[in-house]
Amino acid sequence: MKKENLKAYIAWTAICIIWGTTYLAIRVGVKDMPPLLFAGLRWIIAGPIFLFFLKLRGFQLPRREDLKHIAVVGLLLLGVGNGLVAFSEQWLPSGLTALLITTMPFWIVGIESFLPNGSSLNIQIISGLILGLAGVGFILGVDLKILFNSSYLSGIAALMIGVLGWSTGTIYSKHIKVKVHPLMNAAVQMCFAGFALIIISGLLGEYPRFYFTRDSFLAFLYLLVFGAFIAYGAYIYVIDHLPISFVSTYAYINPVIALYLGWLILGENLDANLIIASLVILIAVYIVKKGTNKQIKIRGV
Repeated sequence: MKKENLKAYIAWTAICIIWGTTYLAIRVGVKDMPPLLFAGLRWIIAGPIFLFFLKLRGFQLPRREDLKHIAVVGLLLLGVGNGLVAFSEQWLPSGLTALLITTMPFWIVGIESFLPNGSSLNIQIISGLILGLAGVGFILGVDLKILFNSSYLSGIAALMIGVLGWSTGTIYSKHIKVKVHPLMNAAVQMCFAGFALIIISGLLGEYPRFYFTRDSFLAFLYLLVFGAFIAYGAYIYVIDHLPISFVSTYAYINPVIALYLGWLILGENLDANLIIASLVILIAVYIVKKGTNKQIKIRGV
């Protein structure tokens, strides 16, 4: 395995673990803080700090012609995607949010298959995605009716728009290359998204509700350091080095972690369905990985 690919797989593992914990942190944060302001503050603080340290290490700023592409990706991934996750968790439990986001690989693989130079589907990738979704369905079990509860409809609608935004941004980032280091790319994306979310938050009248409690502040710090600096930087690196159809399978692992944390911290139910479904999901990830490796061999990468 190439050294760059090894680094990418390590980064992918970090994404799987860290982003599995962020749903709980977001849920804690938006109990006290307005959601878009809570999300925007994270990126408007993380972006400039990240940018400052990268400049100290000698990283070059993006070219002017690349800024528009970086802005598009940042607004789609962090503005629409992450912003609407925070918005939806006003009503949705963190575990359910993570489960619904597992539809993301279907969006990514489906959209990309229609592009002229997009990745083609093969039976292993399709089988793995279907198996992964079946594992998620098994987790839901008899609680599937919760998806049709009217009190959750606003959250579900917002979340699905966020998933579409994240998927589109991921594909755009993969196919529109910019000549800038991935970490510098991520830092500038954070700045664009944070600025946009702060403005929208103000237009929606969230500023008067700004108030940190102890729990929301600790959740904010965790999301800032681990969710922003570490995991998002890793994500930008990974989608530049691994097939999207494999990268997107992190969304199958995140809900397993989110649900375990719900059991451990919030006392949510943990039964045999969850344990079996976790195994099914991990097998699905393996199948998709095998399918993407076959694509790499065919293309001679």
